Amino acid sequence: MKRNYYIVALIMLIFFVISFLTNVIGPLIPDIIKVFKLSYTMAGVLPLAFFIAYGVMSVPSAIMLETFKEKKIMVAAFIVAFLGSLLLATVPNYLSAIVSLFLIGCGMAMLQVVINPLLRTSGGEENYAFTSVLAQLIFGLASFLSPLVYSYMVKALKEDNHGGIMGLLHSLVPENLPWISLYWLFVVICLAMVILLAFTKFPKVELKEDEQVGSLQTHFALFKQPIVILFLVAMFCYVGTEQGIANWISQFLNTYHGLDPQTKGADTVAYFWGLMTAGGILGLFLLKVMDSRKVLIGFTILALICLTAALFGPTNVALIAFPLVGFFASVMYPIIFSLALNSVSKDHGSFAGLLVTAIIGGALIPPVIGLLGDAFGLRAGMFFLYITLGYILSVGFWAKPLITNKTIDIKKKTANE
Repeated sequence: MKRNYYIVALIMLIFFVISFLTNVIGPLIPDIIKVFKLSYTMAGVLPLAFFIAYGVMSVPSAIMLETFKEKKIMVAAFIVAFLGSLLLATVPNYLSAIVSLFLIGCGMAMLQVVINPLLRTSGGEENYAFTSVLAQLIFGLASFLSPLVYSYMVKALKEDNHGGIMGLLHSLVPENLPWISLYWLFVVICLAMVILLAFTKFPKVELKEDEQVGSLQTHFALFKQPIVILFLVAMFCYVGTEQGIANWISQFLNTYHGLDPQTKGADTVAYFWGLMTAGGILGLFLLKVMDSRKVLIGFTILALICLTAALFGPTNVALIAFPLVGFFASVMYPIIFSLALNSVSKDHGSFAGLLVTAIIGGALIPPVIGLLGDAFGLRAGMFFLYITLGYILSVGFWAKPLITNKTIDIKKKTANE
C-alpha cells in the first residue's frame, strides 16, 4: 500500500494541537481562582469538566467512526472544540469555563479515537512504532510550549503599546482577563484545522482487531477478570497523578512560595511537560535493557522522592523537583498500558478501549486534591498523590504479564563481539 506522508504530517500536527489545547489548564488555574473568586474545590471542577469528556465520548466516537468515517469525525471534533473555545472567549465566567472545557474535551476525545488507526494506515504498519514515538514527542513538545505561549501573551497584553494581532486581542480581551487571549488563539487554531481537514482526502482505514470496539458481552467478560480491574485502577491512578500535579503546580508555587503564576508558575508547568518528554526518550532505551516492571518500580520511587522534595523543600528545590516528577512519571503510561494488554490472552481491542476510558482519572483526582486543599491546605491536599503513586508502584510487584518486554542481553552481546 502506498504511504501517505502528507496524512502522517497532518496527524503529527493534530497531536500537537490536542496537546496544546489540553495541557494549558494547569497554568490558568491560579488566574481563574483569582478572577472568579473560586475555592480549590470549584477550581478542581475545571479539569473534571475536561477529562470527564473522555469518559463520555470515547466509546460513542468509536461507534460513530464506523458510520461516518475519519474525515467527518475529525471535522466535527474541531467544530466542537471551536465552539467551546469561542464560548469562553466571548462569555468569560466560571460556568462558561466548565462548559467550554467539556466541549473542548469532547473534541479531543473524538480525535484520539481516529488518529492512531489513521497513523498506522498512512505511515505503514512497519513504521508504526517509530511514528507513534514521534507523535508522543510532538505531543510533549506542545505541552511544553503551551504554558510558555500563555505567559508570553499575558505579558504582551500588559504592555502599553499594542499593534497588529496584539492590538486586536487587546480590543477583544477584558483588561483583567488577559489569559482569555489564549482561547481566542484556540478559536483561530480550531477554525484553521476545520478548513485544512475539509480540503484533505483521507485513505481508507481498516481497523485491526485491537482497534475495534467489542460487544457489551466482551466488556462484561473482561470486568469479571480481577487483573483487568487492577490495571484499570492503575491507569486511573496514573492519569490522575499526572493531571493532579500539572494542574496544581502553579497554584502551589503561588500559595507557598509567592511566585507569579503567569511567569514562574507557567514556566515550571512547561518544564514538567518538557522533562516528561525527555524522560520518555530515556525510558525507551531502558525498556530495551531492563524488565519493564523494574523500570516502573525505579522511576516511581524516584517520582515519590521528587514529589516529597517539591512539597516540603524551599523555593529553589520546588522549582526543580516538580519538573523532575514529570521526568520520572514519563514511563508510567506506556508500561502500565503494555503490561495490561500483555496480561490478558484475548479481547485486546476492548481492553485497550477500557484503558483509554480510565483517563477519567484525570477528571477526578484534581478536584479531590482541591477538596482536601480547602479543608486542610493545598500541600495536604497533594498528599493524596502518595496514594496514587503508591498504587502505581505496586504494579511493578504484582504484574505477571503473559509476555515480558523483549530486552537486549548486553553481556551476551559483548561476549559475541
